[in-house]
Amino acid sequence: MTRNFDILVLGAGIVGVSVAVHLQSRGRAVALIDRRGPGQETSHGNGGLIQREGVYPYAFPRSLRTLIKYAGNRAPDVRYHASALPRVAPFLARYWRHSEPARHAAIARRYATLIEHCVAEHRALARLAGVPDMIRPSGWIKAFRNAATQERELRQSEQWRRDYGVAYEAYDAAGLRALEPHLTGLAGALRYVDADTVGDPRGLAQAYARYFESLGGHIIQGDAMTLESGWRVDTESGPVQGRDAVVAMGPWSGDLARKLGYRLPLAVKRGYHMHYAAGRGASLAHPVLDADNGFLLAPMAQGIRLTTGAEFAMRDAPRTPAQLDAVEPLARAIFPLAGRMDSSAWMGARPCTPDMMPIIGRAPDRPHLWFACGHAHHGLTLGPVTGRLLAEMMTGGEPFVDPAPFAMTRF
Repeated sequence: MTRNFDILVLGAGIVGVSVAVHLQSRGRAVALIDRRGPGQETSHGNGGLIQREGVYPYAFPRSLRTLIKYAGNRAPDVRYHASALPRVAPFLARYWRHSEPARHAAIARRYATLIEHCVAEHRALARLAGVPDMIRPSGWIKAFRNAATQERELRQSEQWRRDYGVAYEAYDAAGLRALEPHLTGLAGALRYVDADTVGDPRGLAQAYARYFESLGGHIIQGDAMTLESGWRVDTESGPVQGRDAVVAMGPWSGDLARKLGYRLPLAVKRGYHMHYAAGRGASLAHPVLDADNGFLLAPMAQGIRLTTGAEFAMRDAPRTPAQLDAVEPLARAIFPLAGRMDSSAWMGARPCTPDMMPIIGRAPDRPHLWFACGHAHHGLTLGPVTGRLLAEMMTGGEPFVDPAPFAMTRF
């Protein structure tokens, strides 16, 4: 027997869960469908940053010197699979084009309309879910090994402050030691004070999912790839059907889009993480990004999480955690990590668009099909913002952010 809902939300990462919460709270009967459970895939593996400062999405490098460095495929922050380059080259060419400074600045003006709400929307949802303490108003640290890098980043942050109100504090080596006594070998840092942090991203997604259930929503295990027009999905508890469907499947969104006749220009940046015990007597109060090497150390419920930069590869290609092995000694040089706490490295895939902005809105020619995907490095940051915006669009409310720049039709 088919169970009927108003809306099927496909994908239970932080974006899908947030969409489901906002729709259910607006009186819709919602089924949240995932092959695993809330927060089990990409949403689990991030650095726990809610990046209020992230008005400029991460661009493709433009300088010849940097491109030559990455071409050697030994840089700590970016690696690639040579076998994947022929397939990802068209995406990378478009990504490079959109990263041209004037285009990137224009993208930031549109993207900032989402980013400016990220902290407030997370805090509001966390309060409703009964877990406000899972979000820490600590800010995060971008640390530098040399003064030249710090000076360059300081100029950039000052521009962000002037243009978008991004608040920061600058520290020299002594000031950084006072802030984080167990960091060593660093020339200074910036702290983005308006950003929030999360010590258990998967746990936060699961808390939002429990709140969704408390509102009367249903979480159902099933394969979203069985979606058929109508909208009908096969699940472990039998078929379910909805008037509307939302595709929020992260790096798998493009697969379902192709099945439905759309070609989304989605690629992935893969990333790895590992948890470590802190060395005897050591502690870390903030997530710390090594700006010179592109890795992040973050205090998590599971231990100190070391996350890597980007790996350009096919989503389902075999894991190659050499990047993690490369940055581990660099991380140990600035913070006293003890032993590894995980049996193997975690790997996830960030879903990316060539213009660095997510896809949020209705599908062309299908009035009851919607997409919420392509958030790249800012899935955690923008989950609740996306959920509210899409729910307002779907229920006839006045969108609190202009959705036009994020429409699927821009491609």
